[in-house]
Amino acid sequence: MPLRSYKPTSPGLRGMTRSTFEEITTDKPYKPLLEPMVRGSGRNNQGRLTVRHRGGGEKTHYRIIDFKRNKPGVPARLATIEYDPNRSARIGLLYYRDGEKRYMLLPNGLKVGDIVISGPEAEARLGNSLPLANIPLGTTIHNIELVPGKGGQIVRSAGTSAQLLAKEGDFATIRLPSGEMRRVPLRCMATIGQVSNVDHENQNLGKAGRARHMGLRPEVRGVVMNPRDHPHGGGEGSSPTGMPPKTPWGKPAMGYRTRRGKTTNRLIVRSRHRKS
Repeated sequence: MPLRSYKPTSPGLRGMTRSTFEEITTDKPYKPLLEPMVRGSGRNNQGRLTVRHRGGGEKTHYRIIDFKRNKPGVPARLATIEYDPNRSARIGLLYYRDGEKRYMLLPNGLKVGDIVISGPEAEARLGNSLPLANIPLGTTIHNIELVPGKGGQIVRSAGTSAQLLAKEGDFATIRLPSGEMRRVPLRCMATIGQVSNVDHENQNLGKAGRARHMGLRPEVRGVVMNPRDHPHGGGEGSSPTGMPPKTPWGKPAMGYRTRRGKTTNRLIVRSRHRKS
């Protein structure tokens, strides 16, 4: 999934890169697995702006992805590889032997026509989904469950993968892409391989217009605002912040922990914030 560049015939094309999309086999999604998607533009159910710098963008439909892979023992053939506007990874349409069709996150290297299967009896092969208890140590995995039966919640973005390091008692230890080492119940499912579209992180948008197409609105630095709008604002001319960096609401902006899931701290073996 390489990237293509452009002749610099305009400032926007100079340095712009994007995927060649050569792995995509169809541009028409499977309609029964589409859902309308309402754009919130960063607003909550009261209509208040809770996330800044979001709005606009192209209209999209949501693709219903099977993160659970809960059809044990039923083989499925990869029929098409498709682009998903709602995620960085590619998706694949599976034709199950019993006639059902589902979307899955596409692992890197899986080709049209390949057969995948899920369940405890599945072989630890690319694209197969099975419990961590049945996966050999050292295997590269993605789409990992944190609660058995809930569906994959972590390691789902383009090019990411985790590694199964150890098994002890009822838990497996995995190394996440952030460097964090975490314990996960052995009954949780995971998919073998690395997520597709590996070159996604190397793309250069090239111009502001591409960001607007993605629903991203401009960001404004706090130091150029007025004092009433940001703690960094005010001053004559270009001035320093005069304080440790803060958010627009006065909270520390660097080094301030905002993690709320304290109940699962006991499952983190090594934090991603460790000092090297």
